[in-house]
Amino acid sequence: MYCTIAILNAVCFLAQNGPSPDWEKKVTEYFREKLKENNAANWIPSLNDVPLHYLKPNSLVKFRCMVQDMFDPEFYMGVYETVDPNTKTRVLHFGKYRDVAECGPQQEIDLNSSQMVTLERQTFYCVPVPGESAWVKEAYISASQARVSPSTSYTPSRHKRSYEEDEDMELHPPKQKEQHMGGNLGNIQGCGEPKRLETEASAGHQLISPNCSPPLDLNFPLPGEKGPACLVKVYERWDSFKVNDILEVYGILSVDPVLSVMNNEERENSSPLDPMECMDTVEEQRVRSPPASLVPRIHVILAQKLQHINPLLPACLNEEESKSFVSSFMMELSPVRAELLGFLTHALLGDSLAAEYLILHLISTVYARRDVLPLGKFTVNLSGCPRNSIFTEHIYRIIQQLVPASYRLQMTIENMNHSRFIPHKDYTANRLVSGVLQLASNTSLVIDETLLEQGQLDTTGVHNVTALGNLITWQKVDYDFSYHQMEFPCNINVLITSEGRSLLPSDCQVHLQPQIIPPNMEEYMNSLLTAVLPSMLNKFRIYLSLLRLMDYSISDEVTKAVEEDFVEMRKNDPESITADDLHRTLLVARFLSLSAGQTTLSRERWLRAKQLEALCKARLQQQKCVNGNEL
Repeated sequence: MYCTIAILNAVCFLAQNGPSPDWEKKVTEYFREKLKENNAANWIPSLNDVPLHYLKPNSLVKFRCMVQDMFDPEFYMGVYETVDPNTKTRVLHFGKYRDVAECGPQQEIDLNSSQMVTLERQTFYCVPVPGESAWVKEAYISASQARVSPSTSYTPSRHKRSYEEDEDMELHPPKQKEQHMGGNLGNIQGCGEPKRLETEASAGHQLISPNCSPPLDLNFPLPGEKGPACLVKVYERWDSFKVNDILEVYGILSVDPVLSVMNNEERENSSPLDPMECMDTVEEQRVRSPPASLVPRIHVILAQKLQHINPLLPACLNEEESKSFVSSFMMELSPVRAELLGFLTHALLGDSLAAEYLILHLISTVYARRDVLPLGKFTVNLSGCPRNSIFTEHIYRIIQQLVPASYRLQMTIENMNHSRFIPHKDYTANRLVSGVLQLASNTSLVIDETLLEQGQLDTTGVHNVTALGNLITWQKVDYDFSYHQMEFPCNINVLITSEGRSLLPSDCQVHLQPQIIPPNMEEYMNSLLTAVLPSMLNKFRIYLSLLRLMDYSISDEVTKAVEEDFVEMRKNDPESITADDLHRTLLVARFLSLSAGQTTLSRERWLRAKQLEALCKARLQQQKCVNGNEL
């Protein structure tokens, strides 16, 4: 609470002492310094954890989110002057960090004042990180020291009231409407605490918006997602952010019901003779100005891109304190890797080779792009999985426990033909409509092909399969802008489970060879998760996230040795050894080195990578001979 009060006091103090040209910079710097004191960030309530009705309007909050869409810049009154018609007293105000101008009951805004300054800000539509794991949410909640309680305007009976009734009540608060709309823009501080609503809503449940308009879609990329969507208003350096970035924002919460009243009345009273009113369609107004009780606003003081969302790791690994954490963990890396290998071997029914490749897959990441080729992607096709069984479902549950964000895509004819994979531009509402493949960087995508039955793909299905292929091969998704496609590069770890060879491309195929067949798969998998200690599970999570962020290099000496070795391999087996084999073996060697905590390639790791590749090839050849067809 100290940090909240200190920052708000700083804003008020600097604002009230005249329009200094650098007062805004001072606020940001002051806030940045305060955040470093005594874990101050943990004392700030987060919209990810705290229901909206527990938070006071105009208070300091934070939000961990993904930028789903970017709206056009908007103009606001950065500096404006109010005048009392009776006493002619004039007061100068600052409009930053506000949606509604501050104006007392006996004051009017002087729109012709020479002191008025119009400024610009950018609005992002942000959603919680798609597919964020439950353990990530729980860890952030546990670390939080924010103390909040329901406001006095909140009563439990409101939980039972429908959204339609809540909206109706919020849109017709007689006192607030009279205070805010009488004359010019209203007074945020002078009209009491507005009503607040629970904002946690499932993407599957569209929320009813004012005046019985069509349902309000919160535009979450994945089905069944929960959490608040927010309009995040950025005042500086917005060019440094882009769609699909993961951000942590600190700012002032704005949930004033007058926003809904004003936006609703604008739609009702817009005149066809006013060219400014005609510029936005009704659909666009609804997207740009949804009810604040459902989509709150955050006026950003500080925003930072997140390297990762693993709460068990330091936020930034480049700082001195973080370096000591990394070096300490590296000392116990070897036993952690051995435990993880054993854990995944049991999960994969005793197949240690498949477990090795799964570790390499989970620490893989696109580290660079050469022309259009993404370097570092390592899509694994785990073939030989039992058909129409719960095996893949349980493998996904285990991956969920290890990685910060993931999604299981069930590849059925129904899903292929009816799901929206590719985000597309809705020009009527002027917004980007999300799709399943609008995911944050380093999300684990598990594609379950074991559910695929015979059937006919329609046009949508073909486009969706093509999109999956492009994601795997090029690590990009072509968003649909109707008149053209726009490439959005991504960094998604894709694991494909299938019975035979997958229909989709992959970098590596590993055929599962179960050593044990448990009589009850569900009991077996559940016992695995309950048997592992929570402390060890956390070490697995740190291990996988940390190794993704480590640098890696190959010395000139080792490069020369690898080239000579490859030439020798081609001489001995010119038919089956190709350039693709070299590329894949180098990838395996890279991730094998990193998995052992080594940031350079050694001769030993190169030979181990060749051995793993030989075992994998031999297994596929053996299965091909058994079945008489290609896997």
